[in-house]
Parts: sequence; C-alpha cells; structure tokens
Amino acid sequence: MGSLESLESLQFLQYDFMQRALLAAVLVGVAAPSVGIFLVQRRLALMGDGMGHVALTGVALGLLTGSAPVGVALVTATAGAVIIELLRTRGRTSSDLALALMFYGGIAGGVVLISKAPGGTPASLNQYLFGSITTTTPQDLAIFAALSFAVVAITVTLSRQLFAVANDEEFARASGLPVVALNLVVAVLTAVTVVVAMRVVGLLLVSALMVVPVATAQLVSRSFRQAFVTSLLIGLFCAVIGVAASFYTNTPSGGSIVLVAIALFALTAVFRRSATAFRSRA
Repeated sequence: MGSLESLESLQFLQYDFMQRALLAAVLVGVAAPSVGIFLVQRRLALMGDGMGHVALTGVALGLLTGSAPVGVALVTATAGAVIIELLRTRGRTSSDLALALMFYGGIAGGVVLISKAPGGTPASLNQYLFGSITTTTPQDLAIFAALSFAVVAITVTLSRQLFAVANDEEFARASGLPVVALNLVVAVLTAVTVVVAMRVVGLLLVSALMVVPVATAQLVSRSFRQAFVTSLLIGLFCAVIGVAASFYTNTPSGGSIVLVAIALFALTAVFRRSATAFRSRA
C-alpha cells in the first residue's frame, strides 16, 4: 500500500514537460545560491532584482527584433552588469544608486520596447516576469545546463578570492587580489544566473532564490564553506519540492519554489531560537 502511494505521488514524472521542468529547477536551485552567497556577503541582496530588470529590457528587445529573447537578455544583462559595476567602482555612484538605476531603467525600457513590438503588450512579458517552467524545451534545458555548470564551476574555483573581496575589499586589495576583476565576475555571474532562472521562477522572484537559501544556510552554518554547501543543498531541495507542489496544487512553480524557501527559512529560524533558549535554560 505504501509503495503504491509513493508511485502515485511521483506521477508527475510521467510527463516529459514536468521532467524538463524539474531538471531546470534543479539547475537553477543550485546555481542561484552559489552566486547569492557572495551578494549577501557584500550586502547586495537586491542586486538580483536589479539584474532582472535589466534582463527584462533584453527580453523586450528580443521580442521587438524577433530574436531569441533568452539570448538577447543574456547579452543585455551581462553588459548592464559590467557597466553598473564599473560605474560603482570607478565613479562616485554608490551601490544603492547603481541598483536604483538598474531597477527603474530596466523595467521602464522593457515596457517601452515591448509596446513597440508587433502585437506586443506588457502582458507578453508575463512568462518572463513570473516564470513559465512547464514551457521549457530541450534546447532551453541544454542552455540552462551549460550556463548553470559554468556558474557553479567558477564560484567553486574562485570561492576563496570572491569571499575575500566580499568580506573586506580594502584588505583584499592590500593582499594583491584583483578586486575590480573579481567584482566584475560576481556581477556577470549574477546576470547569467538571472537569465537562467527567469523561465523557472521569473524575473520578479529570481532574487529570492539567490538570497533566501543563503539566509537559511547561515542560520545553521559555522563557516563560509559550510554555508556555501548548505545553501546549494537548500536551493536544490526547495526547487524540487516547489515544482512537485506546483503540479499537485496547480499553482505557478516560481511562486511555489520561493514560498517553500521562505517557509524553510522561517522554520529554521524558529527552531534555532528555540534550541538557543533551551540551551540557555539548561
């Protein structure tokens, strides 16, 4: 009886589109926290939102020109990431102002450009704003896999250098690390991750998948390395559970994934506080 119930609970895997959706969610669930942990360390948790709005302009430009929206969004978001990081580093623009420029300019450009597309309306952007994971094609999956692998490989390889810069830029510069180049790496990786995740959780929610698993991992971790690994596992867990839940509840997968991540964070915070209180009383 138990085995029969287990098989029924996995019936969503019988559908090809759900198999692709699950694989795409797994890729994003691992890639997003691997970049997000450095954004959280630098107190730039909302950078993913800013990049998402820049990517929105790229999507609209792709729809306007009849090009592949994902490819154009990738180029646009990467270029925007480089420009904003250089503006922040070499100019006098603060991080907050740089993010504000991305927020407002990106979404304004997207709305204006899509209005000029043949038959285009702001509603045409919905699948990119809120995600449309069930429409993932095998070609999309191959692109997501390549980009996600690149993101994780780079963050793992450069984790020590990226952590040093995120923790203390002045000390990292005094130690001889190429601070500007490493900051550009983080900015570009953020842009790539946003484009990969926009079909899974949507541009409006992508930042949550970068930040919330990291915040949860920090509650239970005692070192940066432990937090890094734990955040990837949490992102993977939330992606799988969120996609499965969206199938049975007939809800958007992006919102379901984020709600699972937030619920896990809340439960972890409550458990940690309760455990601390218990130890103090003991």
